[in-house]
Amino acid sequence: MEIKREEIEHIANLSMLHLSDEEIENYTKDLQEIITFANQINELDTEGVDVSAFALDTCNAFRKDEIRESLNREELLKNAPSSNGEAYSLPSMME
Repeated sequence: MEIKREEIEHIANLSMLHLSDEEIENYTKDLQEIITFANQINELDTEGVDVSAFALDTCNAFRKDEIRESLNREELLKNAPSSNGEAYSLPSMME
């Protein structure tokens, strides 16, 4: 499958992106390389390979869900550069 410039322009239009000619060329080249690699993977002989979701036979090791005493708020807030008495205070990120 060959990726054409028109397809990149169509995707950019659907995404409401305004791409320069150079960006379109770069994305066309990059996407073509990705498709070429995916096609190489599809050509691999997987006959006799067991289906698996993970490369290793590991299981999730979850800790037991136990109710424990919370940390002391006053002790935690002593480490804060600034607080409002209940939580850390941070500079406003939005105006």
